[in-house]
Amino acid sequence: MTFRPGVYIVPTNQWYIERTVWLVAGIVLLTSTALALWVNPLFVLFVIATGAASIIVAFTGFCIVGNVLLRLGFKPKLADEAKGRGKFYFMQTDSWYLERRIYVAVGINISIASVLSLVYSPWWLAFTGFVGVAMVSFAATGFCIMANGLYWLGAEPRLAPERVAPPGASRAAA
Repeated sequence: MTFRPGVYIVPTNQWYIERTVWLVAGIVLLTSTALALWVNPLFVLFVIATGAASIIVAFTGFCIVGNVLLRLGFKPKLADEAKGRGKFYFMQTDSWYLERRIYVAVGINISIASVLSLVYSPWWLAFTGFVGVAMVSFAATGFCIMANGLYWLGAEPRLAPERVAPPGASRAAA
């Protein structure tokens, strides 16, 4: 296995559907995690619902929040135009590209952590809170730790990355 150099950063020059979905999901995770910690542990069910929605998007391409954003005038970057025919938002599901892998990994991880917070220890909410912060940060800056791990391991991104050259490399090589 060859490792890919550089840093993967998604475009942040506009608020497209996928980027805004990450922001909305991050805010829902942070709010639900805080409510589960300080009000009632059952608020973690909203985290589980967010995880389930993320898994559904990864496997089917259908995104409820993406469809609401489409109606509000946001433009997609990863839409499957043939499936949605301009009326509905469906994310591309023709291959397991980097961004699609993020949806499934995040969905599974936050769902497991949420269940563990209910049956084992509320300390697992630290993980769902971390993921919420990471998603808001990803939407704001275009940088994601998990996305870069997948990128360095060879997962192919669909969003045109803003590549940053590794230290010591010339800018033309990036």
